[in-house]
Amino acid sequence: MIEYNSKTSFASSASRTATFDSALRDYMVKVYQHMSVALAISGLIAFMVSSSPQLMQAIFGTPLAYLVMFAPLVFVIVFGFKINSLSAEKAKNYLYFYSALMGLSMATIFVVYTATSITRVFLITASTFGAMSLYGYSTKKDLTSFGSFLIMGLIGILIASLVNIFLKSSGLDFAISIIGVFVFIGLTAYDTQRIKQTYYHFAGNNEIVNKMAVLGALNLYMDFINLFIMLLRFFGERKN
Repeated sequence: MIEYNSKTSFASSASRTATFDSALRDYMVKVYQHMSVALAISGLIAFMVSSSPQLMQAIFGTPLAYLVMFAPLVFVIVFGFKINSLSAEKAKNYLYFYSALMGLSMATIFVVYTATSITRVFLITASTFGAMSLYGYSTKKDLTSFGSFLIMGLIGILIASLVNIFLKSSGLDFAISIIGVFVFIGLTAYDTQRIKQTYYHFAGNNEIVNKMAVLGALNLYMDFINLFIMLLRFFGERKN
């Protein structure tokens, strides 16, 4: 009887573990789905706007260009503060609206760089992002301290980028790009691990889990976009 109970307990524990692992995989799939939709929205908006000389002139040929540049930064800060009061569905809509704003601000890349090089850099970014995200998901190493260092680097990049808007220094731009590549590669692994840990913390509360999936998608989306932009500066071919 004791042996039977032991086996039953073990089977029950294994079943719960398998169910939990399956739920975690479903959660991560949802994160990547939200992120993929956001990337598709950004790419479509950027391409459509860049294909219209009238829209490009109306946006980037006027002071409206500064609004388009800074709107995504302001919006993501507001989104971060409001996330707790939003439903999961509204959070998802905020994410997609943010990705549309990012698409507007990225329209110039289709004017500056060739379509072939944009595609090539996108594939390089996707491969690098995928490898680092897989590492962040599967590693047993705690990346918290590493993440703190990367966040400090990110703050430095943001400040330097804002300053360089006015300085227009090619040397500073090059340094930002080099540091940025390493920072966003590292953040991809760190954010993936953090998203996984978030699920462990909120598992069982579907509303919060769904909301955290959107927030996780936002973090990975920003990692991907910024890594893409940094790599494009190195490997993108400019139009004549």
